[in-house]
Amino acid sequence: MPRLSEKTRANRRQHILISAWECFSRNGFHATSMDDVIAATGMSSSAVYRYFRSKNEIIDATTDEGLDRVRGIFVGLLERDPCPTPDETVRLLVEEIRSRTSNPDYDMTRIALNTWAEALRDPLLQDRARALYRDALDRIAELADRWRADGHLPPGADTAAAAATLFTLMHGLIVMHHVVEDVAADVLRAGLSTLGSAVTAANER
Repeated sequence: MPRLSEKTRANRRQHILISAWECFSRNGFHATSMDDVIAATGMSSSAVYRYFRSKNEIIDATTDEGLDRVRGIFVGLLERDPCPTPDETVRLLVEEIRSRTSNPDYDMTRIALNTWAEALRDPLLQDRARALYRDALDRIAELADRWRADGHLPPGADTAAAAATLFTLMHGLIVMHHVVEDVAADVLRAGLSTLGSAVTAANER
């Protein structure tokens, strides 16, 4: 049998992952079996097992991919020229969530919800998620540093706090989309402005 090229191997591995994501989006991690994933790939079981020895390995790879995509959102914002303002970033985050939830084949935000739940029972997955999330927070802090340098934040602004708030906001958008209802960008901006004014006023008393 001819040896597969690295590109072909990478494409097959990604095909297996995408097939698994379609299953996970519909039924979650626990209700999806390895047989379900194999059937979705259209490949033989032996071919799938060459790339992933178990469903847990697929979940681990899915976690890495999903959290790396979160990091990629903020890396992309940092690479924009000019750098988006805080107001523009809120709008872009809302658009990003909308684009991810409208994929007809799989929804990485639904898979994110499953990952969070799984991390509560799996210490190794929790450690992996924590490390990747902290890396994403570092990228957001870089973005907040840029805002401070550009005058969008006060000179003494705590950019780590700004990063934590923005990161929390993004994940809140995912919960709202799946559990309650979508929050529009203008509503989000109005709410942040109102809360910011109230918190500032309280701190000045």
